[in-house]
Amino acid sequence: MNDIPVLVDYFAARLAARTGKKISQIEKRSLSAMQQYAWPGNIRELQNVIERCVILADGVVLRVDPGMLLQQPLSTVRDVAPADHGWDRRSQIESVLRETRGKVYGPHGAAARLGLPATTLDSQLRTLGINKHQFK
Repeated sequence: MNDIPVLVDYFAARLAARTGKKISQIEKRSLSAMQQYAWPGNIRELQNVIERCVILADGVVLRVDPGMLLQQPLSTVRDVAPADHGWDRRSQIESVLRETRGKVYGPHGAAARLGLPATTLDSQLRTLGINKHQFK
């Protein structure tokens, strides 16, 4: 994913300016992790991850918390059949919903544990036909 470094720089600079923070570099390990990630939520998910990283940054170096990128790396996802990947994602979401008793939103909700915006998780629930209420 050659465009990830450019997008990360763009979002980090834009969001740092908006929050009044000074981000001057991106940790190499974090950038590598972002390049290997499959980005199922596409560019919006990337933007949300960078926004969280900027907000949490306590210095000039942008770092990604490993928990924000929970899915399999891109290289692994490419080797998995689409139907299999869908079931892996489904079981991952269902497992977290069991732990949170069906709670999606909030700091202790399933979306936070999966490192996704709650609206993205709601969309995935609809797509996968998962009823969050069955886990209460």
